[in-house]
Amino acid sequence: MNNSHIVNKMQIIEIPMFNLKLEISKIAFRIFGIDIYWYALIIVFSIVSALLYCKKINGRYKIKFDTILDICIWTIPIGFVCARLYYVIFNLSYFMQNPILIFDIRDGGLAIYGGIIGGIITIVFYCNKHKINLLDLLDYISPSVAFAQSIGRWGNFINVEAYGTETNLPWKMCIIENGIQKCVHPAFLYESICTLIIFILLSKLQKNRKFKGEILYLYLILYVFVRFWIEGIRIDSLMLYNLRISQILSMAIFILFLGIFTYAVIKNHIMSKKIKK
Repeated sequence: MNNSHIVNKMQIIEIPMFNLKLEISKIAFRIFGIDIYWYALIIVFSIVSALLYCKKINGRYKIKFDTILDICIWTIPIGFVCARLYYVIFNLSYFMQNPILIFDIRDGGLAIYGGIIGGIITIVFYCNKHKINLLDLLDYISPSVAFAQSIGRWGNFINVEAYGTETNLPWKMCIIENGIQKCVHPAFLYESICTLIIFILLSKLQKNRKFKGEILYLYLILYVFVRFWIEGIRIDSLMLYNLRISQILSMAIFILFLGIFTYAVIKNHIMSKKIKK
């Protein structure tokens, strides 16, 4: 885990497969002496892109885009807070010694599971208050969440974080760490590609949803399957003793929602047969 203060220095990343050598600064530009970081810009771009997709499917499942904008006012800040809180909790000993860094997210340190959990809890309360069908809403936004994740992972590339163990595979990414070059799995890229595929798949299935919750369940099943695999090669996983927190959570979510999805498919099949009779 790299929680050091950010300095404005160029980072060198090499992609031997394409004979590329990139010098990247975490700072995109300055406005009135304030540093604007690529990480923040990429996160904002991912959110805007997800919203544009939601606008494109306005009215699906009787969910209006205005409702999504209203929800975002609550879910985005709460999601960010929960993503950071999740990260801090599982690195508590470090942040107890450096409490001021709890509020410094310029160098990353946002746990996606924390954001998803916080976002879903907020949405549950919102739907309950405004009498909106929860599964309809979650089916509506699930593809856009995968889309945002696919884009957002490139913030990890800029920060040179969320990479994997050392490898000699042709698509390896070479970085300089503590003055030593090492070639690693571009784990951020694996997740970016996988979540993009999930987005494409879900966006197509979304048009012919067979039952409420289908898109949500598939998103969770597919994403946690991918995440379980990727966490196995990452070197910066959040740990509980010798166990990887994200892998434990992924396995639990996978088993739970695979069961729920299977039950829903069987129930829908039985109902369809009754209707045909």
